[in-house]
This record gives sequence, C-alpha cells and structure tokens, in this order.
Amino acid sequence: MRRRGGIRPLTLGAALVLGTVLATLLLWPLAETMRGAFFDPGGRPTLEFIALVFGNPVYIDGFVNSLTVAAASTGLAAIAGLSVAVVLDRFSFPGNRLLAALVPLPLIVPPFVSAIGIKQLLGQTGALNALLIRLGLENPAHPIDWLRDGRFWAVVFLTALHLYPIVYFNASAALANVSPEMEEAAANLGASWFGRLTKVTLPLIAPSMFAALTIVFIWALTELGVPLMCDYMNVTSVHIFAGLKDLGRNPFVYALVAITLAATASLYAMARLRFGRTRAAVATKGTARRQPRPLRGWRALASASLVSLLVFTAALPNVSVILVSVAEDWYGTILPTSYTFRHFQAALGHAMVVPSIANSLRYVTLSTTLDLVLGVTAALVIVRGRSKIGHFLDATVMIPLAVPGLVMAFGYLAISREGRPLSFLNPARDPTALLVAAYAIRRLPFVVRAVTAGLQQISQVLEEAAQNLGASAARAFGAVTLPLLAPHLLAGGIFAFALSMLEVSDSLILAQKQTTFPVTKSIYELFQLLGDGRSVSAALGVWAMLFLGVAVSAARSAVGGRFGGMFRV
Repeated sequence: MRRRGGIRPLTLGAALVLGTVLATLLLWPLAETMRGAFFDPGGRPTLEFIALVFGNPVYIDGFVNSLTVAAASTGLAAIAGLSVAVVLDRFSFPGNRLLAALVPLPLIVPPFVSAIGIKQLLGQTGALNALLIRLGLENPAHPIDWLRDGRFWAVVFLTALHLYPIVYFNASAALANVSPEMEEAAANLGASWFGRLTKVTLPLIAPSMFAALTIVFIWALTELGVPLMCDYMNVTSVHIFAGLKDLGRNPFVYALVAITLAATASLYAMARLRFGRTRAAVATKGTARRQPRPLRGWRALASASLVSLLVFTAALPNVSVILVSVAEDWYGTILPTSYTFRHFQAALGHAMVVPSIANSLRYVTLSTTLDLVLGVTAALVIVRGRSKIGHFLDATVMIPLAVPGLVMAFGYLAISREGRPLSFLNPARDPTALLVAAYAIRRLPFVVRAVTAGLQQISQVLEEAAQNLGASAARAFGAVTLPLLAPHLLAGGIFAFALSMLEVSDSLILAQKQTTFPVTKSIYELFQLLGDGRSVSAALGVWAMLFLGVAVSAARSAVGGRFGGMFRV
C-alpha cells in the first residue's frame, strides 16, 4: 500500500529499471559524443574543437544548408499537412475518404528511395525534359539539368513530401477535438469562416502543430539518405557520415555531432516547455458533435482538386520508383517504352538481398519486443504512478525524438570502438546488439505514446474488481487490462516495427559488412552498382513500400483518429 505522499515500491522499481536502460542505451552514447567534442585526447577540457568547427567555412556552410533545408522542408510540410487536414476535416465531398486514405502514401517509403524516382523524373534524360521537349518548350540539344541546378529544392521537396503526413495526422487529431461551440460562438459574433479558422481554430491546435513541426524540423535537419542520393553533399549530416571513416583521429566529427545535438535538443526543450503539458485543442468541453459541411458543384470540385493535386504530387516519387522497377527501357521518354518484372526477380535473387531481409527481420523483431516491454512499463509508471517520477519519466522517454538517428548511431560507434568498455560490440564484427538498441531507443517514444493513450482510456476500477474477486495484481492486469490495451499495443508495435525496418541513418552507419546489411543498406548499396543497380534497388524499394504501407494502415486502423497522438512530444 502507498503511504500518503509516498511512492509505491513497484513504481519506484520500474522507474529505476527504465532509468538504467535509458542511461545505458541513450545517455551514455550521447555523453561519449560530448566527451569527444569537449575533451582532448589527454582528457583535458577544451573548446578548441568547437571553435575550429565554427571557424571552418565548409562546416559553417554545411550547417547553414542543413538549417535552410530543414526550415524550407518544415514550411512546405506545414502548408501541405494543415491544408489537407482542414479541407478533409471540415468538408464532405465525393472522394474525400479515398483521398484521406491516400495521404499517408509518402510515409510508406524512405525518402532516399524516393530519390531514385526523382532522378528519373528530373534528370537530363528524364521524364520532365521529355515532356517539355514534346511540348516544344525546350531545346532537345540542350536539356536542363534540373538536379544539378536545383539539388537543394530536390532535397527539400523529397523531405517535405515524406514528412507532411506527420503534420496531417497531428492536425486532424487536434481539429477533431476542437469544440464546435467555440466556432459557433465566433460565427454568431459575425466572424467569417476564414476568420474563425485563423482566430479560433488555429490557436487552439497550436500545441499539436508545434509538436508535429518540431519532429519534422529535427527529422529534416539530420536527414542523411536524401542528400546522399541527390548528391547534395555540403550538409552537416553528410559531413558527419564522411568523417566516420576517421573516427578515432578526427575530433571535429565529435564537435559536429555535438553542435547538431545541441540544436535539436534546444528545439525539443522549447517545444516541451512551451507545449509539453498543454493538450491540443483545450476547448474540448462542448458536447456537440461537428458534422462536416457538405459541398456540391464547383466548391466540391475545387476541394477535391486541391487535395488530389497535393496527393498526386506527393505520390509522384512513389509512382516513379514503381515505374523504374518495371522499366526495361526508360531513356529520354515520358514513360518507359518497354516493361519487365526481371528486376524484382533480380532483387530477390541477389546475394545481398535475401540475407539483408533476414537480418532486418531479426534486428527489428528484437527491437520491437524490447520496445513493447519498455513501453508498457513506462506507460504504467506515467499513467498509474501518480507521482513526479511519472512526469519526469514521460519527459525522459521522449528524448529520442530530439536525438536524430545519425547522432544516435555515432554515439554507439563512440562507445564500441577499440579501447572503449563495449569494444566487444564493435559493429565492424557484428552490429546486431547496437542496431537492436538503436532501433528500440529511436522508436520507444511512439510505443509509449500509443500505450499511454490506451491506458488513459481504461478505468483502473476494472482491475480492482478482479482483485476483489481474488485475482493477483499481475493476473488482473493480464486478464483485464492487457486485452483492452491490445489495439494500442498492436498500433505502437507495428509502427515501431515498420519504421525500424526502413531506418536509414542507423543502418547506413552501423552495418559495415555485407553479411550484416539490413534492407535499407542493401537498397543504398545496390543503387551504387553500375548497370541495372538503380532498377534493382527500385524493385527492392517497392517491396519496402508494400510492407510499410500495410503496416501503417494496420496501425492507423487499430487506434483510429488517435494515430496523430503518437507524434506528440
């Protein structure tokens, strides 16, 4: 029994176990990174490495480019995600359900895979130039090299289109919670529809929007795969990736990672302090249920066209990847001139691919199992603990949202290199332990959010009733609460599994031998091959798209409109 003002021993024990796991798998790698940035080889504190990074124009330009890419990507994602969410939530028109189902399409493929399609669309002999030549708008002898002249916008475009569904999910969930009575009161005072949207609705959903945009900005700031595939090399993430080859002798890599971590952690802390304890759409006390406004005629056509244009544009890279995977010949034409399925056979028959699928399944199954165990334990402490420990733990388990995969992977390399305590886990020999840890820590926030949402809806009275009938606390939880929690466990587990299966940064950095490659590393390596490398990697990307599409749909179906809450800081 808990004393007044005291803490249950079980709660304290669970918090200590979770704290130990997070300290070992999260804080220690980050501390090792900081040590390399702020201490010289003799162990003396120094700011020299940081100062030299800020004095190097190449590093400064790279960081400015990264910030610019992140800001532009976040802005585009915000406009796209919020616009679609408002239209689909507030209005009803033919085809709106189908369009809502298609919005998550960009999320079902890693953006660096989409880059394969973008290169085919925007290359000098790509589909766009072929279309312009056909229309007589371009000189066939001097086609525009869109990627050479617009690599920045290609990176921004791909990143924003991949991440705008995160904004959409958050905005949709928040809009569904806004009390219609608030908007009706504004209407009665003479406010127009646009006035109600800007002065009532948007301020109410600001916490959810800021949370989503924080995640999008951090994700875009440290994206590695897209700049690599688009040959946009002067960004911080690529500088760090290139510096890993000389990790033991190059302290500037540590300094770059420390600066990146400081930027993402500051943004996360600001979001947490400003909105962390504020629920989206605070005015949810009303009892009225909003009904979408039916649209007819030109208004319905305009709304459907707006959403369709965005969904189609966002799906273009996906469609192009599919076409590349089945193209026998696609050179200087709008569409392939002949088709084949041999690339799919080559993808599954390649010596690198089948082992990489098996490797990914092994890594991700272990990491998802760890996530579910840690997620349920954390959620119980957060929801049932009713103490300051729960609030502290809630903030702590969200820290991985502020730690990019690039930084996390670098930290694991730092604690496992020769001469360090975990040198026996060096990924050059076997990356399994580090990849499992990296995947699990990076996806833990999504599992915790999913399970926490479920526990908040399940009354503890049901467990107490079972205990009054003679069941132990563990049996009551297993027989009563766990079955009710199953949809949320399923959603969190599937989402963590799918995102880990297609994780890029951790996979590219920690998997260093072909026999240990996961799927994403195989796609990247296949893309580098001459000949049919691009087509074979596209075919493997299509398999990845199908897998992640089914997974995201299943997770969203399990928790319905609360799916957006999984992205809350």
